[in-house]
Amino acid sequence: MKSAEPISINVDTQYIEAQSDAAKDRFIFTYTISITNNSSAPVTLKSRHWLITNADNTKIEVNGDGVVGQQPLIRPNECYRYTSGVVLSSPVGVMEGHYDMEQHDGQMFIAPIEPFGLSVPNAIN
Repeated sequence: MKSAEPISINVDTQYIEAQSDAAKDRFIFTYTISITNNSSAPVTLKSRHWLITNADNTKIEVNGDGVVGQQPLIRPNECYRYTSGVVLSSPVGVMEGHYDMEQHDGQMFIAPIEPFGLSVPNAIN
């Protein structure tokens, strides 16, 4: 698979204090991903691959079909957004990964997701 320049990915994160429990090392975050197809042809997001790293350097890998139960078709110059969540065992962590994308002709390529931080407010000075 080749790497993808025609896809841009932006991430917004939020700490969910009401569902978290620091005494039990349970820190809940949501993340909203915006995937923009900058190419001249539609693409389909086929699968996701995540590497989640907690502050103690424990790692969790997540692989699966599509995102939030969908394998969205993203038309040229359109943006697909979804929100999901993650549970960390530390107040700070990092997520990174990639999407396997399919072009309209069936050719597969990778859309990398750059590392992004997850942090309880004021956990990092």
